[in-house]
Amino acid sequence: MNKMKLIPGMNSQPLVPWLAALLLLVATTACDLQSTGSSAGKGTLQVLMHDKPADFDELWIEVERVEVNNQLDEGSGWTVISEPNERYNILTLVNGAQVVLGESELDAGRYRQIRLILGDDNSIVVGENTYPLQTPSAQQTGVKLNMDAEIQEGMTYTLHLDFDASRSVVKKGNAQGSYPYLLKPVIRAYAQAETGTISGIVVPAESDPWIYAIAGEDTLSSTRAEENTGEFRLMGLSENSYTVSIDPADEDYEPVAIPDVEVTAGEDTDLGEIELTEATEEE
Repeated sequence: MNKMKLIPGMNSQPLVPWLAALLLLVATTACDLQSTGSSAGKGTLQVLMHDKPADFDELWIEVERVEVNNQLDEGSGWTVISEPNERYNILTLVNGAQVVLGESELDAGRYRQIRLILGDDNSIVVGENTYPLQTPSAQQTGVKLNMDAEIQEGMTYTLHLDFDASRSVVKKGNAQGSYPYLLKPVIRAYAQAETGTISGIVVPAESDPWIYAIAGEDTLSSTRAEENTGEFRLMGLSENSYTVSIDPADEDYEPVAIPDVEVTAGEDTDLGEIELTEATEEE
């Protein structure tokens, strides 16, 4: 049988029932306050970044700070959620690979904008050459993106930033010098809970295929299959029916189009193994 707790210095007499109940109530209340603490009325925002691939060898982006805004007025309401101060080779962030840019508790409510403050150490590698990237204004005002994130108390809202590498790097006409490329970031923000993915494996992997998710005449997502395995994952797709187009870079193989691929929010549509056929030689 459990014994009633004794308080030293009181002749080892048991607590009277009402006093024991009072102390238990105080202790329980203190524990509840400690468990919630400053988190009362707060939720968590997690920000991840991935990439649409491009025909470069490397693309390094320096992210100094990530901020969100709960107002439409850009001049106020900005809250810093992280300061990574790191460089990322975003061309490695494909086929499901992502980097966490920040995770922070925020007051519950609706947040309208997010912005990335970039540093100066941005560069591109083409072949054996590395070129610094000029960024016209992102260092001063940040790369701003609209979003509609509702942070709920006790919940985690995951926001994905899809960095479109091929559209973000612009080659200057006939310009020469140290900065032949400009960085004009093209990024799409979307909520994880509102989108789904399409995955699969292309065989043979050495066909070096590009994969596209197409709705109507619009390409909504693209990636390049993993070099050694042929695996791919198309991310950030809203609920819809898509044609998945597989276009091998190796011309010895025929392209493939898979129609009517259904995507459901929060789920992955696995196409399994997709075997390419060898191209027939024209007579």
